Amino acid sequence: MAQSKDFYAVLGVSASASQDEIKKQYRKLAKKFHPDSNQGDAKAAERFKEISEAYTVLGDAAKRKQYDEMRRLGAFQGFGTGGSARRGPPGGGAGAGTGAGRDQGGIHFEDFDIGGLGGLGDLFNSMFGQGGRQGASRARQAERGQSVEVSLEVPFRVAALGGKVPVTLEVNEECPTCHGSGAAPGASFKICPECNGRGVVSFGQGGFAVNRPCPMCLGRGQIPSERCPTCNGAGETRARRTVNITVPPGTDTGTRVRLTGQGGKGQNGGPPGDLLITFQVAPDRFFAREGLDVIARVPLNIAQATLGTKVRLKTLDGKWVKITIPKGTPSGKRFRVRGQGIEKDGDRGDLIVEVSIVVPETLSPEQEDMLKQFAAAGGLKY
Repeated sequence: MAQSKDFYAVLGVSASASQDEIKKQYRKLAKKFHPDSNQGDAKAAERFKEISEAYTVLGDAAKRKQYDEMRRLGAFQGFGTGGSARRGPPGGGAGAGTGAGRDQGGIHFEDFDIGGLGGLGDLFNSMFGQGGRQGASRARQAERGQSVEVSLEVPFRVAALGGKVPVTLEVNEECPTCHGSGAAPGASFKICPECNGRGVVSFGQGGFAVNRPCPMCLGRGQIPSERCPTCNGAGETRARRTVNITVPPGTDTGTRVRLTGQGGKGQNGGPPGDLLITFQVAPDRFFAREGLDVIARVPLNIAQATLGTKVRLKTLDGKWVKITIPKGTPSGKRFRVRGQGIEKDGDRGDLIVEVSIVVPETLSPEQEDMLKQFAAAGGLKY
């Protein structure tokens, strides 16, 4: 009885691994077993196919969820011989199906229904995206560019008031030398021996097959006699690009924004990906934040706190305000200035001035005598 591979085992991760862990492991393995790094090594090429196949499913959160449900239901077990599925004639003759897994007399998945998930044929199509005859044409269709995720640190005041911050990104761009063909100038092309010009290769999985872009020709169906010296045949290069990012007023650490079309360039004329930004707010030397309130910590000496004083300070937007500190103010006492905090979505917080009493580390003999006299006059022990 045939049994499918375990995609988690192929990538060497646990079934509870996060999407980031799966992505990191895939990149590590793909780099190790990529055909460009292991030319002529059939085992490495086969391993690369397995890795790509597994990541196609596990790297997509929606497909992974469906795959996990299939594993839970045991739907990947027993699809070899002796199953209850209807089969086409051996060798794909008259009456044979044309979908994935039928070219060799495979199983007709649409005959199965597993309750709320519907037919297996529909489920596999949604998981793997294409059937046997459709794969070659889809491999050459326009593909959306990669989405780029970055973490951007912004100054406290810019985050509070809003503004623009430049960020430099590294994205995939079409190679300027070969314009995406992967060929050196003047090179000729021949049919790819790995996929015979189809642009896709088929990965067997027990009783079904999955078609994916060929790793040798990268889905083009042909390979050049000489690779492009700039991109080594990839058809794209890493490029640095500076983008001015608009920071919304009231931005806090963890706030995310999506900039449509600011990511990597699309394949075969496809649209560019998106830029996903997670903001990290840098601390300020004077201000802190509590919700929409801005906290300003003002140091006072003992005399100011005891006798009372007035202090002037600037708000976030540069206005001067004057605060009266009454006699006998203790350290940590707060004074509120209404409407001088952070504004967001029509609401605005306050400026809160927090007093911090600073004790001198050293005193001159004269200052020490005066402090002792003051303490004695007030009946204070020391």
